[in-house]
Amino acid sequence: MIRKIIKIDEDKCNGCGLCANACHEGAIGMVNGKAKLIKEDYCDGLGDCLPVCPTGAISFEEREAAAYDEKAATANKIQQKPLPCGCPGTNLKKLDRKEEVCGSNQVAPTRSELRQWPVQIKLAPVNAPYFNGAHLLIAADCCAYAYGNFHNDFIKNKITVIGCPKLDSVDYTVKLTDIIKNNDIKSVTIVRMEVPCCGGLEIAAKNALRASGKFIPWQIVTLSTDGKILTE
Repeated sequence: MIRKIIKIDEDKCNGCGLCANACHEGAIGMVNGKAKLIKEDYCDGLGDCLPVCPTGAISFEEREAAAYDEKAATANKIQQKPLPCGCPGTNLKKLDRKEEVCGSNQVAPTRSELRQWPVQIKLAPVNAPYFNGAHLLIAADCCAYAYGNFHNDFIKNKITVIGCPKLDSVDYTVKLTDIIKNNDIKSVTIVRMEVPCCGGLEIAAKNALRASGKFIPWQIVTLSTDGKILTE
């Protein structure tokens, strides 16, 4: 049947996942970091997803589509997962860290200094509010495992994005450029391992800084595989 249904422009989609959260019927899911209409018969054509999209990637169109199945959509509402995509990795969060108070004879536990979620470069929304005014840490996946005090020495008071160019087989330049260009980034710290494959992350970050057209303080820290700082 011909009916009004949403249309998602993947080129404009920044992967924030807000539309998937707003679609209570579960018609929208996140696939490879992009929003997709995964269940035509769950889309009621009312467009609850439109106003939450920060990039204007969602619009209406009239086309041949499966009829809205209100009964199935309602049943899905009742038993739907925490996110329509079933993946908490796309759920945007700002994490507030408060100082923990311990008694005089107690030792304060080691705590996470992570300030936001998600952290993977591929999943990070370009226009997330926590990027504005942020000191940005771009780190290789393995760094936090190699360097024991990574949270206190590097993550603390920064917004963190991580990646592995070898495993992801992707050039992060475009995504990092968009993050730096479209937000008020105060500084950039790049932390990589000494292994050659980490060079891809360093090159992408440098290219992104150059392509952004901004003059932002930046530094590169290289860690050895046995957890020592080699260059700073």
